[in-house]
Amino acid sequence: MAAPQPHAQGSGDAPYIPASASLPEITVKALVLGVLLSLILAGANAYLGLFAGMTVSASIPAAVISMAVLRLFRNHNILENNIVQTAAASGEGLAAGAIFTLPALIILGTWGTFDYWTTTVVAGIGGALGVLFTIPLRRALIIEDPLKFPEGIATAEVLKVGESGGAGVSTIVAAAGAGALYKLGATGFKLWGEAITTARYAGGSVAYFAMNLSPALIGVGFIVGLNVAALIFIGGVMNWYVAIPWVAAHTAHPDGVAAVDFASGIWKNQTRYIGVGAMIVGGIWALIRVRKSVIRGVQSGMAAYRQTRDGGPVILRTDRDTPMHWVGLALVVLAIPTFFIFNRFTGVWWVAAAMTVIMLIAGFLFSTVAAYMAGLVGSSNNPISGVTIATILTSALLLLAFLGSGSAKGPAAAVFIGAVVACAAAIGGENLQDLKAGRIVGATPYKQQIMQIVGAVSAAFVLAPVLTLIQKAYGIGVPTPDHPHPLAAPQATLMAAVAGGVFHGGLPWTMITIGMAVAVVVISFDLWLQSRKSEFRTPVLAVAIGIYLPLQLSVAIFVGGVIAWLASRYFKRRRASAEAHATGERNGLLFAAGLITGEAMVGILLAIPIVKWKSADVLAFWGEHDGVLPGIILLVVVLYWLYRVATREQRTTG
Repeated sequence: MAAPQPHAQGSGDAPYIPASASLPEITVKALVLGVLLSLILAGANAYLGLFAGMTVSASIPAAVISMAVLRLFRNHNILENNIVQTAAASGEGLAAGAIFTLPALIILGTWGTFDYWTTTVVAGIGGALGVLFTIPLRRALIIEDPLKFPEGIATAEVLKVGESGGAGVSTIVAAAGAGALYKLGATGFKLWGEAITTARYAGGSVAYFAMNLSPALIGVGFIVGLNVAALIFIGGVMNWYVAIPWVAAHTAHPDGVAAVDFASGIWKNQTRYIGVGAMIVGGIWALIRVRKSVIRGVQSGMAAYRQTRDGGPVILRTDRDTPMHWVGLALVVLAIPTFFIFNRFTGVWWVAAAMTVIMLIAGFLFSTVAAYMAGLVGSSNNPISGVTIATILTSALLLLAFLGSGSAKGPAAAVFIGAVVACAAAIGGENLQDLKAGRIVGATPYKQQIMQIVGAVSAAFVLAPVLTLIQKAYGIGVPTPDHPHPLAAPQATLMAAVAGGVFHGGLPWTMITIGMAVAVVVISFDLWLQSRKSEFRTPVLAVAIGIYLPLQLSVAIFVGGVIAWLASRYFKRRRASAEAHATGERNGLLFAAGLITGEAMVGILLAIPIVKWKSADVLAFWGEHDGVLPGIILLVVVLYWLYRVATREQRTTG
């Protein structure tokens, strides 16, 4: 029988593999490779997150690795590749949620070392919940009210290029090479600084500017487009050019502290909580906005189950989710061990029951928020730590009412809830990206959802040994005689500060309240734009992300969005055909995907020598150089290259 012919349409049209076709997806080789990549990427990202405060999205690197490995077999297909990257990305997502929270228990002194089974069960339950919560969200955010999901689109393009056997490969390879060399030169060899950062005291205040020189961030900005990129930048401007200068003008300048450190300290300890407040309101608003789509998703899932059971019309393969009654049953089953873990920790059954309910509600709420934010800016730039702060803050306030301010268990209990929710939210953002890619290439949703659980649960079993190894080798967060310079674990340190601050005081409540007010203003303005049917919109979470992120990331994403706008203007000025415009957009998308791919793969691979030789400077053979001029020159070359590729009217060929 002839092999099914893929559709040639773009990502917004019919699936690449039609629903009528049936190709092997969950095969033995895909299962084994997916689990192995999940374990490897989870371990690598656990170290990188504790060391540098960030993780690298694994979808695109996993897709590239999968294509390379599966080509060694005679029989392989695009849906197998998609299944592999789906499992691998779940492992990376789980690692992000775990390392942003569980080390806070070490910092708080609750744990002396990572308890294996508690760590494994908490992470595994959080990961499984994240998968279950995203099942109705797939219909809400990908079908009913589709978002961009830039890395999902990029992953799908990478998969399609690999399947086509050549078309566009040269573009992706060239861009990936540029991204990889840039990351290797800046982070590995330390030949130039990774960001422009400058500040000076101005009168009684401080002036600050920063821009990350990462080509991957440029690629993200290109994919999300100017509207979202501009909103992220506007959020950054609100923080770094309004809030921080105002706070600086009303704060005594400490002697001997550089202006850069002074401004960064204000952001770290005060004004980024404006973004947290905006995320809380924005998260609730996002849930309100998608509530009907989520309800319809659940209802249509139940109807699909009844339709199949009663012998009704066959549901398209590309629209089959895990049955909703199985989702509900799984949620109940997962709630039981969660209750016993909380009860063992608190010793009060009704508090443990309340914690379990809070965890389920917060998990669904913030999985929705994280998925929504991933739809706007992608998983790599999805500030899960901001979502987790909001969770821990809310949980700690409720536990404060339950246990009282004198409770020694309160802060750690809030962290436990935050750990489950953070894992669920991190998985939520990653999984929606993968389901978006699956939607484009023509995958079967329920098979992806199975592999998402497999990948997350597999990673959960290795996180405790990896975290214990890292703690013993380097220390985490708190200096000790054995480890006077431990890994910073910035997110976990912040979580410990938030949880402890609720019970012992010290949180910047004024900033959180200001953030909530800012969110209300942005939402009102967006509703006004909607009433006028404006093409430009102001989704509040994009602004909140910009307030929360360091300015250097916001600026780089904005530059990428400007390149996308300039490329679009090029075709409009020439009055080019819709086909030419679509071809240019596809070429630019492939190039942007390559930039992300190359930098992400090197970011992961660099973890190997860093861990082995216990030094971030292990490859700095020529010394560490902080000058940014080489990086600026190379980035300008990448920007021009991206623009030229995105304005090419001929379809890219290998």
